[in-house]
Amino acid sequence: RSPERTTRRNGTRPKTLATPAGEVDLQLPKLREGSFFPSLLHPRRRVDKALYAVICQAWIDGVSTRKVEHLVRALGNDTGISRSTVSRICGEIDEAVHEFLHRRIDHTWFPYLFLDATYLDVRHRGRVVSQALVVATGVSGEGRREILGMALGDAETTDFWTEFLRSLRERGLKVATDADPLGVIL
Repeated sequence: RSPERTTRRNGTRPKTLATPAGEVDLQLPKLREGSFFPSLLHPRRRVDKALYAVICQAWIDGVSTRKVEHLVRALGNDTGISRSTVSRICGEIDEAVHEFLHRRIDHTWFPYLFLDATYLDVRHRGRVVSQALVVATGVSGEGRREILGMALGDAETTDFWTEFLRSLRERGLKVATDADPLGVIL
């Protein structure tokens, strides 16, 4: 209890949310004074994006589809979510990432190109290995930063960097034609 918290809980009320992944049954707390509505939920709106975000984050973190089903049950959906639905949702992520990584980048000229790499532990062919993730960030003439591309490889070798930079050029990265100090030379 505090001066700011003057009310008390008075049971719960059921709330069923319809999502494309299935219905989620929740128990929202009732208060003696005032009302409570979780910030995650919006009145009279579907929360499929929130549920999808939980599923996607779990998938990104390497949680199995079976454990995702248990997670959804723990969130209040008694029926859970099928493994095929989790796979379908994650397949949609794969498609979106593929589109992003192969989109054309010739919409503007980037006078600055920043290249960086980090090593991540990645599950590859049933085992966890350390791989290099390279990222190219462009800064447009207006000062807007944009991730232009990224790639995952075994190590930061000359061949890997050359292949990555050539893929950016093939996707439309505009390069300087002379040794302009503000230009990007590939």
